[in-house]
Amino acid sequence: MKIDTQTYQARRERLMQSLPENSVVVVRTGELSTRSNDCEYEFRPHSSFFYLTGFPEPSAYALIHGHGDMTLVTLPKDPEKEQWDGFRFGIEGAIANFGANEAVALDELDSVAFAALDGASHVAYLFDDSTLREKIAPWRSAVAARARMGAVAPTNFIDLAPVVSEMRLRKDTEEIAIMETAAQISVEAHKQAMRTVRPGMNEYQLEAELNYVFMKSGVRQPAYNNIVASGSNACVLHYIKNDEVIEDGDLILIDAGAELGCYAADITRTFPANGKFSEPQAALYQVVLDAYHAGMEKLTVGTPYEACHNAAVRTLTEGLVTHGLLMGGVDQLIESKAYRDFYMHNTGHWLGLDVHDCGAYKISGESRLLEEGMVLTIEPGLYISADNQSVDEKWRGIGIRIEDDVQIRADGPYVLTHGLPKEIKEIEALMAENR
Repeated sequence: MKIDTQTYQARRERLMQSLPENSVVVVRTGELSTRSNDCEYEFRPHSSFFYLTGFPEPSAYALIHGHGDMTLVTLPKDPEKEQWDGFRFGIEGAIANFGANEAVALDELDSVAFAALDGASHVAYLFDDSTLREKIAPWRSAVAARARMGAVAPTNFIDLAPVVSEMRLRKDTEEIAIMETAAQISVEAHKQAMRTVRPGMNEYQLEAELNYVFMKSGVRQPAYNNIVASGSNACVLHYIKNDEVIEDGDLILIDAGAELGCYAADITRTFPANGKFSEPQAALYQVVLDAYHAGMEKLTVGTPYEACHNAAVRTLTEGLVTHGLLMGGVDQLIESKAYRDFYMHNTGHWLGLDVHDCGAYKISGESRLLEEGMVLTIEPGLYISADNQSVDEKWRGIGIRIEDDVQIRADGPYVLTHGLPKEIKEIEALMAENR
């Protein structure tokens, strides 16, 4: 799935409209990364660069000016290099396929940048890109050095991150279509894992089932490292070893999502290795599920972002009190953050080109209001450490998280990851299909 070239052009036009008059934007995609010696990782473009250009190749720069006109600086065609490493779009392809007004070879970057900065009042770039920052200063100095010859150097630098982050925060229909496709591929991968798991398997064997569905569906890589955590490993939030034997009676927490067209899905499900929740597992799972539903009710247009988290925290805390893991009044336990012994992360994050996507969560110190087109996760959980001596032994080593991807719509939240069971009976029924 691809986004139309005109959409990228419209984004560049909106970007320039949001910047001061007479601005130039410079963005860079990045380089190939070495895995070991002369072996490299598969390249993935920088998310904001890709958002503005759609250009997928490494070692590229984009200079955007005027009303959204773009000059792409890229590696030229090279038959010998392409024989070894594969196809390049080159100069002509950058114009024909990506809507560039002009394209030049990478070795012309300095001269093109000099021309773009000469006469510009403002230069906008991503301040956290140290490589680009080290280039922009000499470019400006080169322009300033020619002042006697009529050159005019820019006087102001603008961090592009807040501007492009706000643009990326609200997804258009093309983005949503890709994200829902990635979400549904991820749903099928999780279903495959639920159907396949057996006590005695290794976590990495279950991970292989996820990757099989991803690859079979055209997903070259997951959006992030797969988490396949059995037993007490589920209490490690970013557990990625995935190399222990799954025991009978374990809960398994899988946090995995596909990346499609550079857009991420992000799903977590927790289910029993043997197909049946034990009573303690079911009790805590229901608490997390109730928190999920409480948070989901707050994912509506005009509601503060943090309302979802607050609702989930209250429900989790009530459940912890009900089952004796916390003692005291719910309000006091929330105020003292006592629940954080068992729930130490937020209830969601923005989702898009990055799995933890960009965009401010607060505006002028206040939780921002949800708007139509935003996409975020909802992911309450409970994690009872195996060595937690303050709780009954039956709770120890249980880790649970339930996570879906949600689009904010005018008529209410829409779950992009629909179709994946999360009710206890639904999970057990799905797991019974192949047993």
